[in-house]
Amino acid sequence: MLAVIINPKSGGSKYRRQRLYLFRILQQRNIDFVYRVTKYATHATEIARQLVEQGCRRLLVLGGDGTLSEVVDGIMHAQVSSTDDIELGIIPRGTGNDWGRWCQLDKNYKRSIDIFLNSGTKVPIDIGCISLTRAGEQEKHYFINSVGFGIDSKTCKKAVQLKPYFGSHSINYFIGLLSAVFTHKTVPARILTDGEFTTDKPLFTMNIGNGPYSGGGIRQNPDADPTDGVFHAMFVSKPTIKDIFRALPKLFNGRLKEISFINNFVASRVVIQTNDYMLFEKDGILVDACGPYEISLIPHAIKMIISR
Repeated sequence: MLAVIINPKSGGSKYRRQRLYLFRILQQRNIDFVYRVTKYATHATEIARQLVEQGCRRLLVLGGDGTLSEVVDGIMHAQVSSTDDIELGIIPRGTGNDWGRWCQLDKNYKRSIDIFLNSGTKVPIDIGCISLTRAGEQEKHYFINSVGFGIDSKTCKKAVQLKPYFGSHSINYFIGLLSAVFTHKTVPARILTDGEFTTDKPLFTMNIGNGPYSGGGIRQNPDADPTDGVFHAMFVSKPTIKDIFRALPKLFNGRLKEISFINNFVASRVVIQTNDYMLFEKDGILVDACGPYEISLIPHAIKMIISR
């Protein structure tokens, strides 16, 4: 049984047309399916968890990175013996569509549906997990693409605020970045990893990538590959105004690694020790919490259907 999870608010006014086209194709091919429509934030997490616990092993998301992330969170929280037999697909509809870029999918929904049903490749992918304590309770939040702190989270927050004015477009992230980068202050932190990177320098921005794109096509970690069993991450402490202007032209071409003030590292576990408030984002979803944080990787946790 195929389960379709739909976010009607993601991606603008074409939702009804895309949904009806998808249902028509599934019916023409005599594919048994159920569908669920999200009604509020985190609803996709609840839906996915229930479906997986009821035995569903094939899910298709009609939505953006945030909806996909919620679905992954639900899959990973499900009380099942294993998730590595679950097949997941996406018809990208969101603002950034960074995961869709890695999958080589765009907003051509007919092509995305054809790839999911016919020509796509099932690839085992890694999933990230961030652990934290809130109000004395241990929490785990799962992510598929990346998790960001500092400027990353402020940019995401601004992009969300711009949606009512500009719609769901990746330019929102660039405008949000320009707005945040000159006002953000560093946070005292200590970074520990199971790789070679460790630092006690204050944190200005940090992105831990499972996938290579973030913020609407920005390539902060261009070597990130969600099949290789490690995170590729970048850390910046105290850039000067000159440093920032040097970095801006390289945001989208994958050449940020050439800049000396950016620390790049590879790890499967990262610990951020801080007692300060530090908003973070996972796959474009803002999470309000205080540290410390532990970010770990679960290799080949589920299968993703992609255009390869």
